[in-house]
Amino acid sequence: MGRPDKSKARKRGLRRFFSWKKLLGTFFVFCLLAMGALYVVYLMVPVPSANAEATMQSNIYKYANGKILGRTGKINREIVGLEKIPQQVQKAFVAAENKTFYEDNGVDIKGTTRAAWSTITGKGKQGGSTITQQYVKNFYLSQDQTATRKLKEMVIAIKVDQQTEKSDILAGYMNTSYYGRSAYGIQAAARSYYGVDATRLTTAQGAYLASLLQAPNQYDWTSASTTGRKLVEERWNYVLDNMVGEGWLAADERAAMKFPVPQKPKPAPGMEGQTGYIIEAANQELMRQGISEEDIKAGGWTITLNIDEKRQKALVKAVDRQLEAKLDRKGDAKDATVQAGATSVDPKTGAVVAMYGGVGATEHWMSNATRRDYQPASTFKPIVLAAALDSGAETQDGREIGLGTVYDGTSKRKVVGSDIPFAPENEDDRDHGPVTVQKATDKSINSVYAQMIVDVGPGTTKKTALALGMKDGADFGETPAMSLGTMGASTLDMAGVYATLDNHGRKVTPTLVKAAAHKDRTVDPVKSIGEQVISREAADTVTKAMQGVVQNGSGFRAAGDYEAAGKTGTSENNRSAWFVGYTPELVTAVGLFGEDTKGNQVTLTDTINPGRANGGRTPAQIWGDYTTGALGGGSDASFDLETDSWAPTEPDPDPTRTTEAPEEPTEEPTTASPDPTQPPTSSATTPPEPTRDPVTTPPEPTREPTETEEPSPPTSIEPPDPGGTEPDDGPTTRPAR
Repeated sequence: MGRPDKSKARKRGLRRFFSWKKLLGTFFVFCLLAMGALYVVYLMVPVPSANAEATMQSNIYKYANGKILGRTGKINREIVGLEKIPQQVQKAFVAAENKTFYEDNGVDIKGTTRAAWSTITGKGKQGGSTITQQYVKNFYLSQDQTATRKLKEMVIAIKVDQQTEKSDILAGYMNTSYYGRSAYGIQAAARSYYGVDATRLTTAQGAYLASLLQAPNQYDWTSASTTGRKLVEERWNYVLDNMVGEGWLAADERAAMKFPVPQKPKPAPGMEGQTGYIIEAANQELMRQGISEEDIKAGGWTITLNIDEKRQKALVKAVDRQLEAKLDRKGDAKDATVQAGATSVDPKTGAVVAMYGGVGATEHWMSNATRRDYQPASTFKPIVLAAALDSGAETQDGREIGLGTVYDGTSKRKVVGSDIPFAPENEDDRDHGPVTVQKATDKSINSVYAQMIVDVGPGTTKKTALALGMKDGADFGETPAMSLGTMGASTLDMAGVYATLDNHGRKVTPTLVKAAAHKDRTVDPVKSIGEQVISREAADTVTKAMQGVVQNGSGFRAAGDYEAAGKTGTSENNRSAWFVGYTPELVTAVGLFGEDTKGNQVTLTDTINPGRANGGRTPAQIWGDYTTGALGGGSDASFDLETDSWAPTEPDPDPTRTTEAPEEPTEEPTTASPDPTQPPTSSATTPPEPTRDPVTTPPEPTREPTETEEPSPPTSIEPPDPGGTEPDDGPTTRPAR
């Protein structure tokens, strides 16, 4: 007799517990329990009243002193009936979000399950809600991403679908959705993006507005990145193709459609003047801290800014006196191309105390204070010097770089030691011969700084620039041309960089928002003062160098009854002109930008003054006017500098001469000290050409200029007349304090 089969015995034993009948029965019981639970939830969850977002509040923005700057949040919404919205536009929204809208019961179980699984498995958030669910979320519930809220949304959507006509649900969805640009509802969106009422929207325009709902900020064509534009155009095509697939749009009509580029945004009433610029910048700062745009637009916030009311008014007055009063924007097409921007920061706290975004937020929406599409030009040169000093860089022949180090200032000279050829031209193609770093800073000599960045290393310089507060980007190439400020930067960026130098190398992050409070939470302000990013000696030596720019160099028009350091900058083709400078108490960046009515960059030449509108002219005048007012007429504060760097003092020219032409050097020393930290043995003031210095090799005429040097001061010491035409050059000495 054989042994019993143990495996069969085990199977028979398992079947006693897990037979298919028992499993099926268990499944049916589970389904009945689940259905019962859902029915209980269905009975217990009522359709609530409209939520807070459906009846939004205002946001209040205050100056640092508590005075109200402005209010936002008066809802930019006008409810329109579905009968006023073209049929094709209605179909576009259904095609974009929920093709089964007219047949479903308010929920899409498959879509919701798929979206939940995608979120759980880490594949990213995915939309699975029907139009009815989205309307319920917008009108009755919150935007919280929780399982409880999602369950309520589904239950309420079923009830709403049973109790409400599909046409009313669609109208409610289109009227409560957020489209960006502070526009809630289809009517506000139609006016904001296309300047028409919803009744006049075309199918193509309606498809774009429907596409926006997926990502309103990312898909706004006028401010979207290249990637954002590509994505929204793909979404637009998807919507129209769905309409064709559903039989709602003829294929030949679809084929003839072109993407409807929206108009530039126009701010809501009450955002005139500088208010709109400042509020928008504050909102952007809050969003960088994790507050969503939808949350801000929902209202209920009290936002206190660091803006100092008196200094803000002083900045506006300075721009009006030194720029706007001299322009005829309405009668002169060239004058109309001049745009001004400025940001002023307290270097001890990082507080943005004043900001100038342009002629007015309702006239020129893009803020000239925060835009990054113009080059900072020679205002980048102090960063090159900071990198050299902080890293202990040496010249090609082994001399440590300091303010007394001698370079060849010959125009168009080829840089030595770089794999990338570069030979920039100096202003007026002027050869300066052997010059110290101090003089090269005073006169903004391109050839010297082009060689210096090679000696330091473009990579090291970029690292220092980012540490000081510059922003990285595709235009921030590590090449010798970077020495001339060929990347993009805003006045806010440059004010932060120079504030860090003013703060002895300790990082300063400009901060606009002082406090933001909501009824149920507060937002911690940005940490404005950070760690030491370059040595104090390096930062203080750069400050010392830039004092020379104001006292004896291209920035003389910024001088006043205060100690100041700063740098001028004028980009290639004169498209931008800058003065960025600071006193011990205040850092301010001022820029002029050439922009035509289509938003293209154009030259500033022959606009505010005949010839170049360089940084040493109007930007420096605005800076000086504002700084004098912001400091109450002047200040006795002094820079507390820790630096051993030595530089010879350049003599003032003969004050009896009145020529405005740049002077050629008239005095040459006979020797130069090999140690830049020690004074020369000769009493002469300008060092000679070193006996061994490969960087002084005469160049070939091949060049790649990208930036223009600021003019030298003239030999006349007469102060500029604020009411008349300024000479191209100016005094080499500042007014007595």
